[in-house]
Amino acid sequence: MKKYNVKNYIRYKEDVKRVVARIPIKDYVDYTNEELKVLFLPLVENVARKFSTAQEASGVMSIMDLIQEGSLQLNKAVDKVDREKLAESEDKLKSLKSFFAKRIRGGIRREIDKNRAQMRIPEHKLNEIRKDGGKDKKMVAMFFNSMFLSIDNKPYDDDDMVYQIPDNADPYNEEMLNTYVMSLLEKHLNPVELMVLNRSYGLTKDKLSAQQIASELNIKGVSAYVRVSELKKQAVTKLIDNVDHSQVLDYL
Repeated sequence: MKKYNVKNYIRYKEDVKRVVARIPIKDYVDYTNEELKVLFLPLVENVARKFSTAQEASGVMSIMDLIQEGSLQLNKAVDKVDREKLAESEDKLKSLKSFFAKRIRGGIRREIDKNRAQMRIPEHKLNEIRKDGGKDKKMVAMFFNSMFLSIDNKPYDDDDMVYQIPDNADPYNEEMLNTYVMSLLEKHLNPVELMVLNRSYGLTKDKLSAQQIASELNIKGVSAYVRVSELKKQAVTKLIDNVDHSQVLDYL
């Protein structure tokens, strides 16, 4: 972990604990937006703590930077909560946590990618990786996590609680990269995993929401989108475990 001002961090935690304690307990639908933003600040730190702050993982960002970005994303997410859908939820706290955590996590990943994109891996390190015989999975993980866990090019449909903010950055030949990635997917994934990644990120077909993908796969239930999310993570993990680092090194 990078060095950071421990005193400031401790003071931040104490301040959060103090302001959260001031908020009266009531139904989550009745909280104002400002109260929700304060109430879920501990969630921001919890999500941020799950990100590695090693140099190769988060670039120049420290844990305090991750918390700051996560707090910004929480503010945006709170302003887009659908109160009517929240009122219909059987577990309002769980629904809010899931809704906020997804957007906090996505925002932090995008910010990490922006900062990490400016980094250049030293040539001697690249040579070490090339001589590793395919055992070093860090570069593979970096590639696929950036590809599939940060991309958000199109907004979801009306079934989702909030429209996503598109990422208009285009640092590479998207069509060429998509074609290459599809060849890796076809080689290492089963048909269901392949379909989920392809339709989630619009590699060769139109991008679909998690609910639409669940419908195509005949996955039913109120948590169908959760199963789609699990399939995405399962597919990415399988790629990281099976793809040789030399196959992605040139794209980093």
